Amino acid sequence: MKQVKLPHWLAKLVAMLGGGGLFLVTFFDSSVLSFPLVADAIVMEVSMQKPARMPYYCAMAALGSLAGSIWLYLLAKKGGEAIFQRHGGRGVLQAKQWVQRNAFLSAFLPAILPPPVPFKPFILAEGVFQVPWRTFVFALLLGRALRYFIEGILAVRYGEAVLLYLTLHTARFALAVLVVVLIFYAASRLFFRNPPAEN
Repeated sequence: MKQVKLPHWLAKLVAMLGGGGLFLVTFFDSSVLSFPLVADAIVMEVSMQKPARMPYYCAMAALGSLAGSIWLYLLAKKGGEAIFQRHGGRGVLQAKQWVQRNAFLSAFLPAILPPPVPFKPFILAEGVFQVPWRTFVFALLLGRALRYFIEGILAVRYGEAVLLYLTLHTARFALAVLVVVLIFYAASRLFFRNPPAEN
């Protein structure tokens, strides 16, 4: 059985600082380090231990992830033009066009989906291809908040079973979330698209 192992120093950090420790964990995870599923596991565990504080823990996790992602975004935005000129090609140009056409979705999807869906490459692309700041922040915060709040609610309601399922079936869970999000996205484009112009 696959287990989510929390590094000892991170466990001590969260134990000492609570929500502040969770903020730091998700900041590091979204920027300079990588702890696949660790932040999700912490959110669920502390939510099970103290259900009344679940909204606080989820909010701190989302804000920490946002802060780490902003750091990456700004780095990529600063050096993005040079990177694009050096490595520009058809594939990079197509990626740029897709990100610019789907600025919100390109930040929201990786923010809400758990591993094995990659996260940081999308954040770097948002900076490199100059996605508007407000769009980036709103999409990322919404995606991360939904992800952690859904995990927190499920953990409080169903306990260890949810965490066990997530660790054993990460790919299946990510695919299910992706399908639901894409269905809602397609429906929104269908029902809220601009009406055809009158002659």
